[in-house]
Amino acid sequence: MLDPKIAKMLNDQVTKEFHSAYLYLDMANYYYDNNLNGFGNWFDVQTEEEKAHGMLFLQYLRNNGIKVELNQIDAPGFDFKDFKEPLTAALKHEQYVTASIYDIYKEAHVQKDFRTMQFLDWFVKEQGEEEQSAEELCQRYDMFGKDPKGLYLLDSELGRRAYEEPDLTL
Repeated sequence: MLDPKIAKMLNDQVTKEFHSAYLYLDMANYYYDNNLNGFGNWFDVQTEEEKAHGMLFLQYLRNNGIKVELNQIDAPGFDFKDFKEPLTAALKHEQYVTASIYDIYKEAHVQKDFRTMQFLDWFVKEQGEEEQSAEELCQRYDMFGKDPKGLYLLDSELGRRAYEEPDLTL
């Protein structure tokens, strides 16, 4: 049985993951509305990844006999002024999610909940990749995004990104 504090933190993480999907869907819509379909695709893939992450946390709770409590997801509320804003917002959000997962990991360590720590190991690695990917996209936009040809090529490249199911068995 999971410690009640850890169970609550994991339940809250389910909401955070689905909120992430909602944020990224909003960012995708922004790019589609501005005819940058490759950027839109990149964020659509991010949306799918976050939904999958939410389902992994949800299934972990179920597997441990914990009642899943779905909380309200607020509207994103963004009003982007330029094409870089969603990229920096995504990086900042990934850093927030990383901190949240680290907090759960720290509590699991205090509680000597090795099973939860093992479950979270995959997310710790994944968040490192998510932050790196978002950081690289910001850097690439800085290098190429202000030149129309560079923006076109970057958008075309991002349009080829495809969703891959997470490689984690619960």
